[in-house]
Amino acid sequence: MVEDGGEEEAEGDSGEMPAATAVPPLKRRNGFLPGKEAEDGGRAGGGERAEAEAMLAAAGGPVETRLSRRRLAVLAVFSSYSLVNAFQWIQYSILSNVFAVFYGVSFTQIDWLSMVYMVAYVPLILPATWLLDTRGLRLTALLGAGLNGLGAWLKCGSLAPGRYPLTLAAQAVCAVAQVFILGLPSRIASVWFGPTEVSTACAVAVLGNQLGTAIGFLLPPVLVPNTPNDIDLMAHNISIMFYGTAIVSTLLFFLTGVVFEEKPKYPPSHSQAVLQTMPPEDYSYKQSIINLFRNTPFVLLLISYGIMTGAFYSVSTLLNQMIVTHYEGEEVNAGRIGLTLVVAGMVGSIICGLWLDYTKTYKQTTLIVYILSFIGMLVFTFTLDLGYLIVVFVTGGVLGFFMTGYLPLGFEFAVEITYPESEGTSSGLLNASAQIFGIVFTLVQGKLTTDYSPRAGNLFLCAWIFVGIILTALIKSDLRRHNVNSGVMNLDVKAVPVESPAEPENTALKIQSAL
Repeated sequence: MVEDGGEEEAEGDSGEMPAATAVPPLKRRNGFLPGKEAEDGGRAGGGERAEAEAMLAAAGGPVETRLSRRRLAVLAVFSSYSLVNAFQWIQYSILSNVFAVFYGVSFTQIDWLSMVYMVAYVPLILPATWLLDTRGLRLTALLGAGLNGLGAWLKCGSLAPGRYPLTLAAQAVCAVAQVFILGLPSRIASVWFGPTEVSTACAVAVLGNQLGTAIGFLLPPVLVPNTPNDIDLMAHNISIMFYGTAIVSTLLFFLTGVVFEEKPKYPPSHSQAVLQTMPPEDYSYKQSIINLFRNTPFVLLLISYGIMTGAFYSVSTLLNQMIVTHYEGEEVNAGRIGLTLVVAGMVGSIICGLWLDYTKTYKQTTLIVYILSFIGMLVFTFTLDLGYLIVVFVTGGVLGFFMTGYLPLGFEFAVEITYPESEGTSSGLLNASAQIFGIVFTLVQGKLTTDYSPRAGNLFLCAWIFVGIILTALIKSDLRRHNVNSGVMNLDVKAVPVESPAEPENTALKIQSAL
C-alpha cells in the first residue's frame, strides 16, 4: 500500500491502460496550491521553469499518462461506504413518527438526528480538507469509513426507550464521518480517471451517496413498521436495522484499507501530471482558501450550489411529515416516494456526467438543470395535496431527476473554474455551503409546515431556488482544467495573490499539446 502520496510499487503493463501519449515539457512549474512563491515574496520565473524542467528530466523526460485498472475498485469501494453513510443519515427522519414514539421525544428532536449531519459539517470541513490536502486521499478515506462503522456500532447500544442522547451521539459520529466522505468524489475522479471519463466518475461517486439515501427511504419503513402498541417488537425491528448497518460498515472499512492507494503510478491526464510537479513543501492551505474566495465565479457557484443542495436536504428530511399530513398512515409510501425521488436523481446524475464528458458545456447544463429543478419544485408543491399518491410519485420523480442530478454538476463545474486549486477544498466548501443552507431551510420549512401547511414550506424553497437561477446565470464559465487537458490555452496556474510582486506580467503557463 502507498502511504501519504508515496509511489506505488511498479506494476506490469497489464495493470495499466494508456490514456494519452505524454505530458509535454512545461514552460513554468505548476502552482497547484499557493506555495512558496507567494510566501517568499518573489522567486525568479526562470528559476521556477528550470526547476520544473529538472523535475521532469529527473523522471525520465515527458511523463506518461495512463489509466490504472485499480481506479474502478477505488470508485466502487468509496461509493459503497458513502452509500452506508447516507443511509444512516436518512434512516431516522423517514421513520420520524416511529422513533418519536420509541424514544419518547418530539418531532423536532428527531429532525435533529438528520440535521446533526449538517451542523457537524460546517465547523469540521476546513480541518478535513486540510487533512486531505496534506495527509492524502488514503488516510481521509480510512477515517471516513472507520468513523462510519464506529457510529453504526454505537447505535446498537441505543436500542431502548430513553436512550435518545446515545443515539444522537452515535449519529454525531456518523456525521463526522460524512465530513471525510462528501469532499472526495471530485478528488477521486481527478486523481484516478482520465479527461474523457472524469465527470462520469464524479457522478458515479456521488451516485453512491444518492443510492444510500434511496435505500434509506425504502428499507427502514419495511424493516421497522409502526407498532406503537408493542415497543418490544419495535425495538427488535430497529435492532435488525442497526446491527445490519454496523456489520456492513465494518466490512467496508476493511475493504477500504485493502483497495485505497494514494494515487496511481502514472497520472491519468495532462492536468494531473502538471499538478504532480508541485513539490509537497510548496503548499499553503490558507492561501488556497483566500484564492477561492477571490474567485467571483466560484463564490457565485458556492451560494447557488448551497441553495439547491440545501433545498434537497430539507425536502428529504421533511418528506415523511409532508406526505403523512395529506395521506395519513402512508409511511411506507412516503419512503417509496423518497426512493423514487432519489433513484430518478441517480439517473439524472449519470446522464449529466456523461453529457459533460461529451460536451464540456458546464455552465449551460448547470443553468438548464437549475431552471428545470425550479419548475419541478413548483409542480410538486401544487400537486402534493390533490389526493392522488400516484401524482406525488410522478412529480417527486421529476423533481429528483433534476434536483439530485445537479449535485455532480456543481462539483465538476467548481473544479473547472478553480483549477489548479485542490478539488477537495473546492468541493468541501460547496458542501459546507449546502449544509448551512440545509440547516436553515430545514428549520424554516419545518416550522412553516407545522404552523401552516407543506405548501407554505415548499413555496419558501421555490423562492430561494429562483434566486439560485439568477446567481447561476451570472457565473462566468472559464474551463481551466479542460483547457489544460486540451492544450489550447495559455493559463496562469500559479495560485498566487493578485497583488503579489512575485511574478512579472507574463506569467502564463503555456501548455503545448504533444498530440
